[in-house]
Amino acid sequence: MTLFGRISVFLEMIKFSHTLFALPFAFTGALLAARGLPSAAQSLWILLAMVGARSAAMGLNRLVDADIDAQNPRTVSRAIPAGLISKGNVGVFITLSILLLLYAAYRLNPLCLKLSPVALFFLALYSYCKRFTAFAHIVLGICLSAAPVGAWIAIRGEVSLPPIILGAAVLFWVAGFDILYALQDLEFDRQAGLHSIPVTLGVKGSLWLSRSFSAVMILLLLWLYVTLGLGVPFLCGIGAAALLLLYEHLLLKDGDLAKLDLAFFTMNGYVSIIILIATCAEIFVSGGGR
Repeated sequence: MTLFGRISVFLEMIKFSHTLFALPFAFTGALLAARGLPSAAQSLWILLAMVGARSAAMGLNRLVDADIDAQNPRTVSRAIPAGLISKGNVGVFITLSILLLLYAAYRLNPLCLKLSPVALFFLALYSYCKRFTAFAHIVLGICLSAAPVGAWIAIRGEVSLPPIILGAAVLFWVAGFDILYALQDLEFDRQAGLHSIPVTLGVKGSLWLSRSFSAVMILLLLWLYVTLGLGVPFLCGIGAAALLLLYEHLLLKDGDLAKLDLAFFTMNGYVSIIILIATCAEIFVSGGGR
């Protein structure tokens, strides 16, 4: 395999394109914390910390789940079960990704470095959750909620209420769409004795819980809007995100998974980008609240 081919396999293994979900929220947190543009150095180290954390998490998840993936018709073609990447190489990749996260945290500020093991704990926990609890979706939400919270800490060196609210919004948003994503493995998970909310609640119950989580996300964004005294641009962003989430759930209202890719990837990618755009408009046009 050529070098380009190997890089492509690694990027596919960690679903690098899905970085689109969390990265915009990280920079949303950074913009709100800075009340403007963070420095170039801060932006760079936030980006590298995100890449390191997500790459380590996805690499570990693929490594831990390799035997399960080999039995699941949907995942049997993934890099490790397909023999495209060795477990040893993935282990090296995970180690380098963790070192990147730790070094980026070190370059940001002492609190980021002190809290990085907490982030790594939850990233590792997620890979094992479905073996013993249906709440893996919540743990994944916690992992991605670290993006805006960590970015805020990177800028201000402290934790306060606004990033916690934004992090909670990300948590419920991620858990909601991950429940939808897990629907496609419902039958396999049941047969393999794995845990998930779809296994516990079935299709109808999972759809309703996912809708509820999306509603909570919007309410939390409204709370953030009030807490920070934000203006019309951010409120418009919340409204647009709410419409996109409504459309997402309408696509799957009958449990038909044929449109899952559109509902899962496209709509949620737009949600995070719209909130980032609304935040930019808020900061640079409206003045950024109080």
